[in-house]
Amino acid sequence: MTATRPVIEANRRGKREQIVDAAKQVLARDGLAACTARSVAQASPLTKSAVHYYFDDIHQLVDLAMREHVTAMVKVLRQAADAENDPAEKVWAVVNAYLTTFAEQPNAAFLWFEYWIDTGRHRSYETVGATLDDMHTLLSEITAQLPVEDSATTARMLLSWLLGTVVQQQVQPNTPTAIRQELNSILRNATT
Repeated sequence: MTATRPVIEANRRGKREQIVDAAKQVLARDGLAACTARSVAQASPLTKSAVHYYFDDIHQLVDLAMREHVTAMVKVLRQAADAENDPAEKVWAVVNAYLTTFAEQPNAAFLWFEYWIDTGRHRSYETVGATLDDMHTLLSEITAQLPVEDSATTARMLLSWLLGTVVQQQVQPNTPTAIRQELNSILRNATT
């Protein structure tokens, strides 16, 4: 009987992963409001009952799906930074890749902010906090290579600026040159 336990657990994990993948698709395509047990089931090979069986509620599923979206994005941003040798160019590569992601997938910006509002209403900040921590960690690592007074503070300023810039780019886009000038100004003000 103990030999079947790992098989059951692997099957359970596999079904949960299928459901999370389907939720990621629904979120990216249709947004937060459209991510229901029914729409997730339609996007997966499983039933609505299976979604309810494997997840306590839709918020738990959305949290996992959003976490995976952000984890994938941070991976891409790390790759962008790793492609550069110069520390200032690493920062620019991350900023440019971050903003390009949202420019190429405009629904992603709306989804991200809808998700923030939703977690605020439900007072479940854990996943949003974890994703911000991931971004802050990445920015701290790359700004630590610059001659700044405090890389953690500089990273926090950059993250706040990036979040605001994502919104601004949706409403009133700036050119890459203007964005680079803003970034350079932030980094100059943080220099020791």
